[in-house]
Amino acid sequence: MPKLILSMDGLVLKEIVITRERTSIGRKPLNDIQIDNLSISGQHAVITHILGDTFLEDLNSTNGTYVNGQPVKKHVLHNNDVIELGKYRIKYLVDTSTPGTSATELIDTAALKPFDLGTVAPAESTPVAGASTFRTPVSAPPERSAATSIGHLIEHLGVIQVLSGANVGQELELSKSVTTLGKPGHQVAVITRREQGYFITHVEGKTHPLVNGGQIDAQAHKLDDHDIIEIAGVKMEFFLRS
Repeated sequence: MPKLILSMDGLVLKEIVITRERTSIGRKPLNDIQIDNLSISGQHAVITHILGDTFLEDLNSTNGTYVNGQPVKKHVLHNNDVIELGKYRIKYLVDTSTPGTSATELIDTAALKPFDLGTVAPAESTPVAGASTFRTPVSAPPERSAATSIGHLIEHLGVIQVLSGANVGQELELSKSVTTLGKPGHQVAVITRREQGYFITHVEGKTHPLVNGGQIDAQAHKLDDHDIIEIAGVKMEFFLRS
C-alpha cells in the first residue's frame, strides 16, 4: 500500500500507510493527519485513494497546497511526490516491490510542470505536461483499423502523436499504467492503460478534454484507434502500435 512520510525541517514526524479511501489533512483534531500549526487550515487538504490511484485535493486552504514546489488544487500523486504545507512536508511513496499495490505508474512529469512548446500561434500556445519523454518518430505510424477489438487492445501499445504546436510529429508512448497530460491550473487529464484498453479521464480544469471534437464527461472515456484528443489547446492523435 502507498504511504505518507510527514516531516518538518528534515525530521520525520510520522509515517502513515494509506489504508482507507479518504485521508484528511488539517489543523483540527478531526483530521486523519492533524498538523497543529497556524499556517495549516482547519481542513486543509484531502488525499483520496481509489482503485490504486491516489489524488490530492486542496480544500480552499488559506495558504495553499504545493506539490514539488508547484501550487495545486487537484493533483494525481505519483511515487516520490512531495506535498508541501507551510513548513511541513509529506512525501508520497508507493511500494513498487509488491505487485498490485498501485495501478498508478506515472511518467516523470516534474510535478506537472508544463512542457515548453516554444513559440506557437495563440490557439496552440498552451503547453502539454508530462512530455519530457517525447521522442521524434523515425517513421510515420502504420495505418490501422479503427475497429480494433477490445480483446486485442492490451496487446498493442498506445501512442500519442502531437498534431499542433512546436512539437508536431513528436510521440509519447503510453507504456505506463497512468500518463498525465495537460497544463496545471488550466486543464489536466490522465490516460490509463487497462486490460480492456486505454481510457482518458478529466482531472482538473473548468472544461473537459475533447475527443473527436466532443467534450468528454466526468466518467472515464474509452479511446479508439486514431481518436483525436484536444487537451489544453493542443491536438493529439491516439493510435495503437503492435
